[in-house]
Amino acid sequence: MTQLSNRVAVITGASSGIGRATAKLLAAWGAKVAVLARRGDMLEQLVAEIKAAGGTALALTVDVTDQASVEAAAATVEQTWGPANLVFNNAGVMLPASIEERETGPWEHQIDLNVTGAMRVISAFVPQLVRSAEAGATADLINTSSIAAQNIYPYFAVYSATKAYVSHLTRHLRAELGPKNVRVSVVEPGCTETELQGHFKFPGAIAWLEGAKQTITFLKPEDVAEVVGFLATQPKHVNLQQVVVMPTNQAS
Repeated sequence: MTQLSNRVAVITGASSGIGRATAKLLAAWGAKVAVLARRGDMLEQLVAEIKAAGGTALALTVDVTDQASVEAAAATVEQTWGPANLVFNNAGVMLPASIEERETGPWEHQIDLNVTGAMRVISAFVPQLVRSAEAGATADLINTSSIAAQNIYPYFAVYSATKAYVSHLTRHLRAELGPKNVRVSVVEPGCTETELQGHFKFPGAIAWLEGAKQTITFLKPEDVAEVVGFLATQPKHVNLQQVVVMPTNQAS
């Protein structure tokens, strides 16, 4: 499949889960894919798999909580393939807990990664997206949010607030960048099988997760990747602003 053969794609949080699945799909569809994450060994394994399948990929070890690290990656992408024209801003963390526990470390980590980290990626790559659009390319900024941006879940207050930021930010950026022919979209998945749930430590959140698994068939990362691919392959004048993708038997 070659519908993305003219695209230079950047994916953050690419070492596992949704980011990894999306990297493989976009590469299979013909995009040159730069995969960014902290775990370089996992990125190298991903790049090897993409290349073995006939795709083109570049591993860049990046910490999105460090602006210099993100800026260096942006420069490398442009030097290697030219300006990015598809950025999947996907890195994130989920650390639920009771607010009464007053665990400020997890609060700060979620805000720095999910909010400020997302902004660091936007800061580094939006100039490339604008230049790509000016040169006539289709240009996409696709942000990963969550159904938690809309709904209410005990113990997920800080995480949900960070994702509400991402969703509302996307609406504003679309108004700002759309006139420059840069499409801006947000994907809000429901329950998805990723390693994020493996970070849970608070008993109430663990119990909630175990209960959810009894009643909900979770999405696979590949399901969300297909949504990202769908957004990227729309005609240039079509911008889906917000896509909510849910397990069929998850009510909210």
